[in-house]
Amino acid sequence: MSIEVRLPDDSLRQLPEGATGADLAGGIGARLLEAALAVKVNGHLVDLKAPLADGVKVEIVTNKTPESLELVRHSTAHLLAHAVKRLYPDARVGIGPTIEDGFYYDFWVAKPFVPEDLPVIEAEMRKIVAEGVEVTREDLSRDAASARFESMGEPLKVEILANIPASDIISGYNQGDFYDLCRGPHVPNTSKLKAFKLLSIAGAYWKGDEKNQMLSRIYGTAFHSQKELDEHLKRLEEAKARDHRKLGKELGLYSFHPEAPASPFFHPKGTQVYNELVTYIRELYFKYGYSEVITPQILDVALWKTSGHYENYAENMYFTTAEEREYAVKPMNCPGHCLMFGSQKHSYRDLPIRYADFGRLHRFERSGVTHGLTRVRTFCQDDAHIYCTPDQIKTEMADFLALLKEVYDTFGFDGMRVALSTRPEKRLGSDAIWDAAETALSEALDEAGIPFTLNPGEGAFYGPKIEFQILDALKRPWQLGTLQVDYMLPERFDLNYTRPDGGEGRPIMLHRAILGSLERFMGILVEHTAGAFPAWLAPVQMSILPITDRANGFATEVAARAKALGIRAELDQRNESLKAKIRDAQLAKVPYMLVIGDREAEAGTVSVRHRHRGDLGVRALDEFLSDLKHEVQTRNR
Repeated sequence: MSIEVRLPDDSLRQLPEGATGADLAGGIGARLLEAALAVKVNGHLVDLKAPLADGVKVEIVTNKTPESLELVRHSTAHLLAHAVKRLYPDARVGIGPTIEDGFYYDFWVAKPFVPEDLPVIEAEMRKIVAEGVEVTREDLSRDAASARFESMGEPLKVEILANIPASDIISGYNQGDFYDLCRGPHVPNTSKLKAFKLLSIAGAYWKGDEKNQMLSRIYGTAFHSQKELDEHLKRLEEAKARDHRKLGKELGLYSFHPEAPASPFFHPKGTQVYNELVTYIRELYFKYGYSEVITPQILDVALWKTSGHYENYAENMYFTTAEEREYAVKPMNCPGHCLMFGSQKHSYRDLPIRYADFGRLHRFERSGVTHGLTRVRTFCQDDAHIYCTPDQIKTEMADFLALLKEVYDTFGFDGMRVALSTRPEKRLGSDAIWDAAETALSEALDEAGIPFTLNPGEGAFYGPKIEFQILDALKRPWQLGTLQVDYMLPERFDLNYTRPDGGEGRPIMLHRAILGSLERFMGILVEHTAGAFPAWLAPVQMSILPITDRANGFATEVAARAKALGIRAELDQRNESLKAKIRDAQLAKVPYMLVIGDREAEAGTVSVRHRHRGDLGVRALDEFLSDLKHEVQTRNR
């Protein structure tokens, strides 16, 4: 008996019945078998040693296949667990998934792991790699799997199995003296795992529930080659140097205090940057036809019940009571904007109406997920809501995309990625409404020629959304802008406008943001620029550095003339050497340093240094100030 399989080039191969992906690779060539990690059968990854069925389409997976890196990282997570069980037999294993750029594995141990344990565990992992341990799959019933893990003393695995239907077939993997529960697939042999590194340790509650046992989580990463791993580790070191929590403190931009958890305090310099961001967006609002509004911070709970937030979002909200009325601190602006729209009569001639709001928002984020400026409890967004007719949706979306591009170009973000997030399980409205909303967004992206991916189930509870990711200077993706089509809030708030025929029409509501949370964007921007903001954003745009006391008079005049032009200048008259003053200005990431000695004071000139380009030579003061003013006004990067 034989079977026939189809290769990616549509050629056919005859194989004996029961042949595996390894047999197929070996039949094509010894080199391919050596490089093979798994196979794709009809587009799905399976183990290299899995038997092939007649008529399937098969692709041999090597390190050149896009999916192969996740496969390697998944197998390396199991390698980590194998090494831990060898070194710490009493450790109980939890779960070990892949994540972006790596993997982790959770362990229940009597004494939590410490950083000094990582080199020891990593060395044991390398021993297992050198042993070339075969990795084989085993299918068994849920009850048999549960009994096996019970006998192994693995309560966390038993708990996982208890939530799986008894009729399901369970897969586990044997790896020498280690056995683990897993769907797979895995590399066929530990010798395939060539480049990995354990990175850090953290605490993690079992199943993410703070009522459960605290586990010890080990993070790591893996690549196909040592060169790729070394490049990644170099990027991680650069990321540490750019960490906005570290730089924010060093540059005096913001601080955090236990009296207000996950709520930043912006210092004068940080506030200057923050306000410049707001000013920039405000200027664009005027250009693109938005009207800025101000809405209350605290509103009656009845409003949030009408909007659906009380039912779908209450766990993320703050509540208070006054005069026997219950209020909520707003987590978003949209319900307030609906009240404003509904307070007046509107004709189709009035639409679109675009409300923009920099109101402060508050959302309860659990302490385990807050992170510097990028996940906070109090923030403001460059938030806006557009009320339009159905036939205006595509035009409004095109205008929004133009605005988005202009902003991201200003900050030097390249490589934008776009995703369409569709209906979640917990949502408002009928399937017909969701069909219309999702279709409107996908068609608008298609007409704009913007490629996008789907994020099924990741939309807001009231509508689908487009999410825009940018890549920073380290090529890390960050989700910033969003655009959401909402048919539900206009319905729930009974919003109307008069149509050309005199009848009533229901407006469509578009929720949109470009920077998103200003706090989060500022954290991203600090890391993108390594704290070296472009001159228009820099809290101090130039430092004036007199060399001698005799030059102090002219230096003071330079500071006054800069201030008169709106340039943020700092005069450093400390009794320090010029070298020390330049060093401190460099550490403060000041774009320009003006060195003033006796000759400059006498000639009315300045010796200009740039933080990156070094000595720029002697310039006439008026000429330099004019050039800097132009650089700031044009927001030149």
